[in-house]
Amino acid sequence: MPDRTTLLRWAADTWRSFEAMTDPDSGLPTDSIADSLDPATRSGYTSPTNIGGLLWCTVAARDLGLIAEDDARDRLHLLLTTLAGMEVHDESGMFFNWYDDRSGALMHDMPDGGPIHPFLSSVDNGWLAAGLMVAAAAEPEVAAEAHAVLDRMHFGVFHDAAAGPDGADGPGGRLTGGFWVDDPGEPTRRAAFVPGHAEVLHTRHHYDLLDSEPRIASYVGIAHGQIPPEHYASLETPLRHYRGRDVVPTFGGSMFEALMPTIFVPEATWAPDTWGVNEARTVALQREYALDEKGYGYWGFSPSACPGEGYSVFGVPPIAAEADGYPSERDGEVVVTPHASAMALMVEPDAAADNLARIERDLGAYGPGGFIDAVDTRTGRHAGRHLSLDQSMVLGALANVLADDCLRRWFCTSEVEAVLRPVVAAREMPLTGPA
Repeated sequence: MPDRTTLLRWAADTWRSFEAMTDPDSGLPTDSIADSLDPATRSGYTSPTNIGGLLWCTVAARDLGLIAEDDARDRLHLLLTTLAGMEVHDESGMFFNWYDDRSGALMHDMPDGGPIHPFLSSVDNGWLAAGLMVAAAAEPEVAAEAHAVLDRMHFGVFHDAAAGPDGADGPGGRLTGGFWVDDPGEPTRRAAFVPGHAEVLHTRHHYDLLDSEPRIASYVGIAHGQIPPEHYASLETPLRHYRGRDVVPTFGGSMFEALMPTIFVPEATWAPDTWGVNEARTVALQREYALDEKGYGYWGFSPSACPGEGYSVFGVPPIAAEADGYPSERDGEVVVTPHASAMALMVEPDAAADNLARIERDLGAYGPGGFIDAVDTRTGRHAGRHLSLDQSMVLGALANVLADDCLRRWFCTSEVEAVLRPVVAAREMPLTGPA
């Protein structure tokens, strides 16, 4: 197993970035901050995913001994108090895409002046609900506050029961990407999927793939009886054959899509012959693609900030469902993303820890707040920022490795496990070849 002292140091430094990203008055996390951790470099906005990430990372920091129990409780209370006062879609209890990170006010323009059409994302709200479930189970003194927000959220609002594979009718249905309340100026579908709700303007696309990050919203909805288990059973599992093995791909071939939900749901434990095999192959093929096929020297590809500036998607094209997949190179740079390897610690701990240690030592993609979001393996040019989302994956994975799957245990209470485990265990995948 990796050196525990090193993993704890990485966790402590990652938590330091959250301390810097958190507004002291609202308790909300900012979307990103410079690797210097200068408060003046906070982005000025936040999202439901960022808020969910801070909820579970506060619990993780407590369970790792990085903060005291009363400090964690106070932080959760402040954040939940702000969250309870934020504007939501009244009928579904769902949160919009962007809020001011100092006040919690709904944003209609980005700090650079770009207009926002307030959108309610199925995936973003899934991550927020995951954080609320963790907080409610982990800290009894804030459980009522967490449930006051969580129990209003109805994931059936995203579940189109009539949608099936390739646009055909069910069974099982599909989740839409989300919806707008007001016309966003692009094609939408007017519908109401929960009886008694008013119609809203849904995205035209649905999420079809099983091995993709929207399954966190599926898990939350199924656990709360708002989405039928048949939905999960009917999601698509196309195959890609690469380096002698079949793998069920993600859309773009990125680690985030494949592994972020496993921070909360122990899929490989509940379904070792399907999820267990597929997760092992996903990590192994990311590693082999980078080291053996491309000779990059480092591995781990996932959407992230770009070296220099901007944001883009990165992945391993041969294990992507999309025809071209997400690239591993951009503008002549090979961009590895430390959060991808951090999540791989839950699957290949020794190889992932070695990769991260070399990214820190050889590429210098590390600062007082832990790993910098992305780095070019050829020049060492890095992104210069921490993204709240990506840091929440780093600390979430480290907490599971160091603290006996703590986030999985908090998310999967006995009641949640009783619902989800049979659904996950029953799901088949047509995998062949050596693990």
